[in-house]
Amino acid sequence: MGTSELATMAEEHGTRFILALFVDLRGKPCAKLVPVEAVDELATEGVGFAGYAVGAMGQEPKDPDLMAIPDPASFTPVPFIKPGLAIVHCDPHVEGEPWPYAPRVILKSVLQRAADLDLAPYVGAEVEYFLLKRAEDGSLVTADPGDTAAQPCYDARGVTRMFDHLTTVSSAMNQLGWGNYANDHEDGNGQFEQNFEYADALTTADRVVTLRYLITMLAEERGMIATFMPKPFADRTGSGLHLHLSLRTGDTPVFPAGADADAHGLGLSPTAYSFVAGILEHASALQAVIAPTVNSYKRTGAVSTSSGASWAPRTPTYGGNDRTHYIRVPDDQRVELRGGDGSANPYLAVAAAVAAGLDGVKRSLDPGTPGAGREAAPLPATLVDAVAAFEADDVVTGALDAAGEGVAAYFARLKREEFHAWHAQVSAWEIDQYLQAF
Repeated sequence: MGTSELATMAEEHGTRFILALFVDLRGKPCAKLVPVEAVDELATEGVGFAGYAVGAMGQEPKDPDLMAIPDPASFTPVPFIKPGLAIVHCDPHVEGEPWPYAPRVILKSVLQRAADLDLAPYVGAEVEYFLLKRAEDGSLVTADPGDTAAQPCYDARGVTRMFDHLTTVSSAMNQLGWGNYANDHEDGNGQFEQNFEYADALTTADRVVTLRYLITMLAEERGMIATFMPKPFADRTGSGLHLHLSLRTGDTPVFPAGADADAHGLGLSPTAYSFVAGILEHASALQAVIAPTVNSYKRTGAVSTSSGASWAPRTPTYGGNDRTHYIRVPDDQRVELRGGDGSANPYLAVAAAVAAGLDGVKRSLDPGTPGAGREAAPLPATLVDAVAAFEADDVVTGALDAAGEGVAAYFARLKREEFHAWHAQVSAWEIDQYLQAF
């Protein structure tokens, strides 16, 4: 048997062990550690997992193994985590067929729909997170005890105090060729964002998963907790996962108006406006996928924070370079979807957003006047409301069912159960409000 492409790359990079990695529907990263001596077997046969034990993968204990088949194009050496370590993203298969509940498989199926329209989605992602520690009483506190400013966003001192962590992550991204171009302190105490250049949709989704892993492990090395939880503190800004979306036909960008008439003055082509309109039309259903936790709706429902703004959209509107909109149009190259948060599974988020946009393109929808719709029905107030909108939307459910039927119904059931499990808890707020109120 000849040497596999994966084996060749492992040898070139001095790799000794490979994390064969995929995520479940909730975004949990799952992997087996494969020694380089078994790399050809990994490349040809994959590595097996008990799917029910993995988590939200649509399996029962009696079901056959998930076989994680690596995508050599995703091979990512991570020696800054452990010498000789690499990650390769995998597509789970069952009995030789791609498993329709696997998020990466779902995204690839949606991207094929785009390809059938001669369109290729490109995506940039803004990854926001908090760096925290446990206090002696077990409570969560900001990892940097000096990070107490009322308006800490972009504070040079806060960035400098976290210099070692931020520059290690930055250097890792650049070593991988991702093009890290900025690292900043965000609006909440202890909150940061680290940016990398956009790429094709699948590559960016892989990189978001990888970056979350890198940030988490590098933070742990310094005794910190990195969390992508949307709203870990009631009085601080939540963490988003903003997606910058565009389309190409071959090497030609589709979004700039060019010689076409610019219907709404933002420099976009008719196709781009229709893409925006599709996302706006399906926004309520989309929220179940891009803001998929109970905690998500404490971010989008926040009236304000200690800094004075929540930076989370409450209604499905669009406009120019205005961060209060659901869709911001910063220039003629892309649109920014701001409704998603740090709990979003990047594969599902991109798949659902692209599917919604493509529906607008296929139907030649028009988004209307920029900035209009402020009085429109607000986005869902809770996860269970978003799930109801999701179940009623054939386009967004169709995105999750892109590789096989039943995934959307399974996802909706998981999320409804998650909501009711939270709702069944008795909180400190309830005790404070009701214990002796009557």
